[in-house]
Amino acid sequence: MKKIIVLAVAALVSFAAFAQPQVIAHRGFHATKGSCRNSIEALKQAQKLGLYGSECDINLTKDGVIVVAHGGMHPDKSAYRKGEDIPRLNIQKSTYEELKTIPLENGEIIPTLEEYLEQTKKSKKTKLIIEIKSHYTPAKETEIVQKTVEMVAKYGLNDMVEYIAFRPWVCFELKRLAPEGTPIAYLNGDYDPTYVKGMGISGIDYKYDVLKKKPKWIKSCQKRGLTVNVWTVNDEEKLRWVIEQGVDYITTDDPVLATKLIKEMCK
Repeated sequence: MKKIIVLAVAALVSFAAFAQPQVIAHRGFHATKGSCRNSIEALKQAQKLGLYGSECDINLTKDGVIVVAHGGMHPDKSAYRKGEDIPRLNIQKSTYEELKTIPLENGEIIPTLEEYLEQTKKSKKTKLIIEIKSHYTPAKETEIVQKTVEMVAKYGLNDMVEYIAFRPWVCFELKRLAPEGTPIAYLNGDYDPTYVKGMGISGIDYKYDVLKKKPKWIKSCQKRGLTVNVWTVNDEEKLRWVIEQGVDYITTDDPVLATKLIKEMCK
């Protein structure tokens, strides 16, 4: 009996060594020269690093163009630099031509989803993790989901794209319109594992603070067949904690540090 127990423990330890988190670059690997958040260059840098995924945010313009940008305003508040007076436009109430007049921090024009998908096709390893942002009405959210799913299919990238969203409605529409088995994770952090399982989606993508307060949700999700992603973890101490907890994915602004720690801790 003692021998059986020892073998069982050894097997579990061996399995744990392989159960290491995958790294996702938050808005691309933007902490590089010539790059910035949600830029084409940020996606390229994530691909060069060979990461599992590169996350991006998408919004629908007034004239129906899907652009890669975080939040409802362009440029995002993170683009502000002291002493600069940067005009800002409401993305969902502006045309694409209007948005193009304000360049990103690195000089790029605000990218369209099509341009992002063209770049995604150039890597066979790094998946595109698309966050569909909240819009003013359910009808608009259905519109952007439908256009996105159709565009991803047109580019032949169904197996290279995963989705995340704060709105339950967006998650439900993704489940309805995307190919069966498409990974869809809920972001808001307010639903427990049982409820998320009942939504019929693939997992959670919760803020670090949420999972730190409710660490039991991690194993509870995984026991229900749900994946666990955590955002946005940059601090070494916090990274070590989520790695120890056995999360499936880590979304971070510092993918180099995250990768280093995973290699160190998951030998």
